[in-house]
Amino acid sequence: MLRHTGQRRTYRHNLRLAVLLCLVAGFVNAAGLLAFSILTTNITGHAATMAIDAANGDITAVAIALGWLCLFLGGAIFSGWYTSFMGKHKRYVYTVPLFIEFTVLLIIAFQDSASGIDTVRNNYIACSLLFVMGMQNALVTVISRSVVRTTHLTGIMTDFGISLSRAIRAQFRLTKGLRQRIVLQANIILFFLIGGVLGAIFFERYLYYAFLIPAALIVATIFFDVFRLGYLRIRHRYQGFGR
Repeated sequence: MLRHTGQRRTYRHNLRLAVLLCLVAGFVNAAGLLAFSILTTNITGHAATMAIDAANGDITAVAIALGWLCLFLGGAIFSGWYTSFMGKHKRYVYTVPLFIEFTVLLIIAFQDSASGIDTVRNNYIACSLLFVMGMQNALVTVISRSVVRTTHLTGIMTDFGISLSRAIRAQFRLTKGLRQRIVLQANIILFFLIGGVLGAIFFERYLYYAFLIPAALIVATIFFDVFRLGYLRIRHRYQGFGR
């Protein structure tokens, strides 16, 4: 799912990656908004806010919103640079950005919820989430060759609409490629929304501890290929003994 690139990458790999990381992004999107009152998985809202603040002459607010944009961009730059620097075909090249994301989520999970609202702390945490979400989105884009996006729905909704229009034009006699595209895009939307619902529910009940759930999903994503590869080796070995 992470280590397969180029011609070795299949539809199933992209689907598994989309399901897991869209759950993470949807969860962080809702829980982060409830926790910090700041959008942390995309920057469209921050761009609009920055434009309004600029029109009102609020330079401080413009600087803050610009900072949000730059943090998301910085995460994407780091992810793209790292995967390119390490080489796309090295086995565990994609695990380091995800481990950074896991660490940030783990730190947030153990914030002191009894300390009340701390604007400065919340801003720093929002900064870290914007960075790792930009990193995750770029990582998935590189791995899937721009097929999967996980941290927002604007682009994927557009792609889904185009795919549905093609399906309608073909009177729903779908080619294999179009059918897979529709299923993948529908799952991205669905699991992002499911993640959002779970994020809202669990944050209301468990506050910052709720971030342990997306952290666990990141761990599952990192080790999925490792466990699966080990399983396939064991199965192959026992099949060899049985012959």
